[in-house]
Amino acid sequence: MKSWLTKKYGLEHLQLVEQAVPVPEPKQIVIRNRAVSLNYRDWDLLTGQYSGAHTLPLVLASDVAGEVVRVGSEVRDFIVGDRVTGLFRQHWLDGEPDAKAFASSLGGPLQGVLSEYVLLEEKGALKTPAYLSDAEASTLPIAAVTAWTALVEDGQLQPGETVLVQGTGGVSIFGLQIGKALGAKVIAISSSDAKIKRLQSLGADGSINYIATPKWDKAVLDLTNGRGVDHVIEIAGGESLQQSIQAIRTGGHIAVIGYLNNKIAPLDVTSLLWKRANVRGVTVGPRRSFERMLEFFARHEIHPVIDATYSFAETPKAFAHLGRGAFGKIVIAD
Repeated sequence: MKSWLTKKYGLEHLQLVEQAVPVPEPKQIVIRNRAVSLNYRDWDLLTGQYSGAHTLPLVLASDVAGEVVRVGSEVRDFIVGDRVTGLFRQHWLDGEPDAKAFASSLGGPLQGVLSEYVLLEEKGALKTPAYLSDAEASTLPIAAVTAWTALVEDGQLQPGETVLVQGTGGVSIFGLQIGKALGAKVIAISSSDAKIKRLQSLGADGSINYIATPKWDKAVLDLTNGRGVDHVIEIAGGESLQQSIQAIRTGGHIAVIGYLNNKIAPLDVTSLLWKRANVRGVTVGPRRSFERMLEFFARHEIHPVIDATYSFAETPKAFAHLGRGAFGKIVIAD
């Protein structure tokens, strides 16, 4: 089978190689890869910026959907022909993650899913909802589950509350869709007026161009009549975290998800104290959260936003697009 891997850091070192088709252990399945979606984590891994444990050579990417082609002797949940979507952390089933859960992350430290055939644990896959295409399903394991965990599992988002999403990446777009489906108001910030129009078409109730309005936290307070938002999906890190604290209501919830601007965030601790803000780091979620999210998505028929789809042969172009940024998700599918 063909796989995309890297032996050195850098987009120029991404290469297509031949590998053996995996053979399942008793509680594993093999799927024919039908679609892979990319995450910012994959770009960090490819360029050597990711701080998590991994070794090279590494088959990249973690989010896959496809069709079961072989099952281990003890597998009971799936049969050949089932459409499934992979779980990012193969051994994180519920509760808080332990060392085993972190060590079971696809695309580092485990080999990734950019191969024609992919080996998954039986409990590391879920049946794909019938209403979703494989391309759509492939976008869910990291970005959608992260947004769901941030707003619903951790944030306990309620109808009528207000959510702030930053930018137009996969997590933020899913945050917008989940928030609207739950009856929340959503304020979105972006660097592009064109993207803001697209955010508005998805239901954003308020929008701010943070290039034109660098003090976007004050603009958020204006949009909420000085109260502040109930929830923030904090993507940027760096100085943005301080602005999120300024923009939150007293006792509000900030889900820290990314570090697009900087991994180091200077904070005025007194502002954190006065706001009594709940700041929580989010690192995706377990299988049980994924299951609850799939039920919710199916009930509301939420369709992921896919910016572009590339063929398997065009994988380097897909990564180049990832490096430039996307509106929603980038998918590799044939």
